Amino acid sequence: MYELEQVGANSFYIQSPAKIGLFRLNETDVCLIDSGSDKEAGRKIRQILDRNGWRLKAIYNTHSNADHIGGNKYLQGQTKCDIYAPGIDCDFTNHPILEPAFLYGGFPPKELRHKFLLAQESQATPLTPECLPEGMELISLPGHFFDMVGFRTADDVVYLADCLSSRETLDKYQISFIYDVAAYLQTLERVKEMKAALFVPAHAAAAEEIAPLAQYNIDKVWEIAEKITGLCREPLCFEEILRQLFGDYGLTMNFEQYALAGSTVRSYLSWLKDSGRLEASFEDGRLLWADRRL
Repeated sequence: MYELEQVGANSFYIQSPAKIGLFRLNETDVCLIDSGSDKEAGRKIRQILDRNGWRLKAIYNTHSNADHIGGNKYLQGQTKCDIYAPGIDCDFTNHPILEPAFLYGGFPPKELRHKFLLAQESQATPLTPECLPEGMELISLPGHFFDMVGFRTADDVVYLADCLSSRETLDKYQISFIYDVAAYLQTLERVKEMKAALFVPAHAAAAEEIAPLAQYNIDKVWEIAEKITGLCREPLCFEEILRQLFGDYGLTMNFEQYALAGSTVRSYLSWLKDSGRLEASFEDGRLLWADRRL
């Protein structure tokens, strides 16, 4: 873990729970794509930089989930590097309490206020194409989170952030986190058509061909959608839908899973309603969801 892998003339990644990209700007200066999950990740990145005689100039965050921005504060304090984050995710990076609050739908209990969901604050500025070093391209990858992006480097390595999960992760957890299901599917269809010397997803193995894994993720989205629609043959409230999904998939409920899977299931319900497959009604003080085709 935290081993440096060279994948292009100037492109690298650091093997970690969420892969960290590294691009060499010249013989001494580098930039990072994300920063790991916490201060300890930041320390290990700093050790890699020091061993290679590299100076960190900037961190480009793909999005603001805590496992991608957790090393920001430490590295910025140590190196005075610039930090850039895209769109709404820039606000979440500067005010990370927004992530657990958004996921929970209110002030998060202490079980959600930890480093897995709540990074330390860092000082980020908005990420635009003009902020990028020469030869690096910004790729819009919405769906998983608000304004998530990826990057293509000058040596044709594409860093895909969290726009897809490994087969093993999907088979184990089933319900991967998605903010906007429609945008997520559109992103995966675009990724399926991409060509590159190498693709580096944050939570799957680096690969020269990404289309098969993108399709596996697409198929899983439709599987979850069909399962939710099937559960709603009779009107159900959100909590009952979530309970049955956890039971059917053999998942364990805790605060983290309630927040992450619960937020995702709400996103599915919104998408299915807006696309005409489910209808919503209020009865006896409850919001009920039902298959409108029955």
